[in-house]
Amino acid sequence: MKKKQIQQFILSFVIALVIYGALMFAMSAGILDNYWSGILIMACINVVLATSLNLASGYLGQLTLGHAGFMSVGAYVSAILSIYFQMPFIVSLIVGAIAACIIGILIGIPTLRLKGDYLCIITLAFNEIIRVIMLNLNITNGAKGLMGIPMNTDFTTGFMSVAVTIYVIYSIVKSRHGRAIISIREDETASELAGIPTAYYKILAFAISAFFAGLAGGLYAHYMGMLVPKTFDYNKSVEILVMVVLGGLGNLKGSVIAAIVMTILPEYLRAFSEYRMLLYAVVLIAAMIMKEKNVMPRIKAKFAKKRHEEVSEQ
Repeated sequence: MKKKQIQQFILSFVIALVIYGALMFAMSAGILDNYWSGILIMACINVVLATSLNLASGYLGQLTLGHAGFMSVGAYVSAILSIYFQMPFIVSLIVGAIAACIIGILIGIPTLRLKGDYLCIITLAFNEIIRVIMLNLNITNGAKGLMGIPMNTDFTTGFMSVAVTIYVIYSIVKSRHGRAIISIREDETASELAGIPTAYYKILAFAISAFFAGLAGGLYAHYMGMLVPKTFDYNKSVEILVMVVLGGLGNLKGSVIAAIVMTILPEYLRAFSEYRMLLYAVVLIAAMIMKEKNVMPRIKAKFAKKRHEEVSEQ
């Protein structure tokens, strides 16, 4: 690891500790009540989902609509292990994530041969297949919902999961494996001619993405205390994809910000309960228009130029 990378890692670690300490202090001091503490936990879960999907859709360039299916596998496996086998919370989370990873590999092998609209459709179909399976299994209690799940997910667990997810995905992206994945997104044919095993890297990115989706599912299950198959339908997959697209495909920081905003924003709009979803849709459309017209990059460049001028004057 280079000196610059070590410095960036230490700085990121310190910033994460400061944010965690500040939020924990706010919760313990009563500044953030239980309601907003719960919103923060959901924000952590959504960040894990968005950043993991960004690996497959943003860096690999394969738009998929099956992320909620992997989330449901992790959620149900983790919940069943906790209820029926009394496994420790962390163990059930890891096993649930591994189960989602295995399903991701099994689905990825045939589907990643496809591209574009065809890949979206086939992953959406697999999402619905997984949901229907969960709906008809006795062990999942079908449409009635799986209840009695230990509510072990707290802010600390959620925050640590976010930190691990971001660190792993960032490390992959900055490694030679990440460069191979990005090269496939840019030109798959040229990557193959350069000797890059494209099939291997596509499945690898898909499997890692599914693993963290399963982890998010386990966190969700142990936060809600119950699971209903309807939660993991195609709408959930679209919601996660919107977070990724809004934050920027191939932009890890953007995914984090978009996931947090899209989790907190609907809660602020509850004061306008009758028009909440309409306002939410308008905000999303406005954000996408700004992104399409490169408004945010221009604002960012403007601030960067101003900061450079201030440094030059000093």
